[in-house]
This record gives sequence, structure tokens and C-alpha cells, in this order.
Amino acid sequence: MASRQYVQSLAEEAVGPICLDFFTTPVTLDCGHNFCLSCITQCWEKEGRNCCPECRAKFADRYLRVNWALASPAEKAQQLNLNQKETEMRSQCERHQEELKLFCDTDKQLTCLICRDTREHKSHNFMPIEEAVEIYKCQVKSSFKSLTEKKSAIKKLEQRQKQEISGVREQSHTVQANITSEFAKIHQVLAEREQRLLSDLRAEEEKILNAMEKNLQEIEENLASVEEKLSKLQEQMNEEDSVMFLKG
Repeated sequence: MASRQYVQSLAEEAVGPICLDFFTTPVTLDCGHNFCLSCITQCWEKEGRNCCPECRAKFADRYLRVNWALASPAEKAQQLNLNQKETEMRSQCERHQEELKLFCDTDKQLTCLICRDTREHKSHNFMPIEEAVEIYKCQVKSSFKSLTEKKSAIKKLEQRQKQEISGVREQSHTVQANITSEFAKIHQVLAEREQRLLSDLRAEEEKILNAMEKNLQEIEENLASVEEKLSKLQEQMNEEDSVMFLKG
């Protein structure tokens, strides 16, 4: 009741005298009276003069001050009024606009006294709203307790599953590290063997090439000797003087 009276009092102070609705951009005239900006502007344009609709005071110019102190309560009163109307609408029967006082346990819905006597609710079980609230609150509490216990059990399962996942990951990391370590050892052994084989190959290559190069050198020396002898024989063959030929 106090809340409703507060809303009504606030609403009366926040209503414009021209539109009889909540202030929209309230402005204050020099005489002290307040009006909506659009309302007073339209009024002055209609009358063709600048005067207060309340006290009929006249003004030389259209100087309007926005009343910010009134704008906020007007907006608040409008919101409270809307909320109150919405609450009242929710507590009324949409069909008969009567206050909802009963709960139809058969249809699981709120009804008014007129609904109770209609054909749709014939032979249905009704109870006062307060009684229905107590019954269903007990059911809600029971469901809440059951869900709380279920949540606790699920949390335990979640924690256990997380631990198992962590264990599998840790084990996998350990195995990966072992595999990497073993293959590193194998790579080291293979690298050392590779170096030994390459070293042996280079030694054998050098040994064979040395022998072949020595043989090549002997062949080249023999070839040079033969070529030298051939050159001398060629000179003798080219000698036309018989005496010189025989001396050679």
C-alpha cells in the first residue's frame, strides 16, 4: 500500500498540466510553472503569444530553461507506474479482469472466482494461492535438494575425469620423452658408424688412388721415353745423306 501511495504521489508531481501525462523534457517559465517543452511550444504557437497557461503571465521572449531536477523524477515515476501496471496486469485474470485468488490444481494455473464456476473448470480441484505456494515451494525445495546432490555427484565425476585426463597426458609425455631419448641414442650410434665407414672409405680410396697414380706416373714416363725414341728414329728416317744416316 505504501509503495502504491508513493508511486501515486510521485506520479502527481511528474504530470504536465497541459497533456496530463508524464513530463517529457520539462521546462520552467520565469513565473515558476513547469510544462513539457513540446506542450508549451505548441500552446504559444496556437495562441500566438508567450504567456503561462497557469497564471497567464506574459513574457517578452521564448526563453525556456530545462528543469533537470524534475526530469529525473518524471522518468522514474513513469517507470514505476509502468512496473506497477505490469504487476497489476499479471495479478488479474486476462479473461475476466478479476483478481487472481485461486489455483486450479487440475490445470496447474491461476484463476479468478468467476473462472472457478465456468464449464472449463467443472469438477476441478481448487485451492487458495497461499496454500498452493506452500505445496509447490516444498516440491521446489525437494527438487532443489535432489539437484544439489546430483550436482555434487557430477562435480566428483568431473574431478575424477580431469585427474584421469591429467594422468593420461602425463604418461603420454613420459613415453614421448623416452621415445625421443632412445631414438637420439640410435641416431648417435648410426652417426658414429657413418663416420667410421666414411673414414674407412676415404682411407681405402687414398690407398688405391696412390697406387694407381704411381702406376700412371710410370706409364707416362715410359710413354715419354718411347716418344723420345720415336722422335730420334723419325729424324734418322728423314736423313737424306747416306753417310750421316749410317753414322746415326
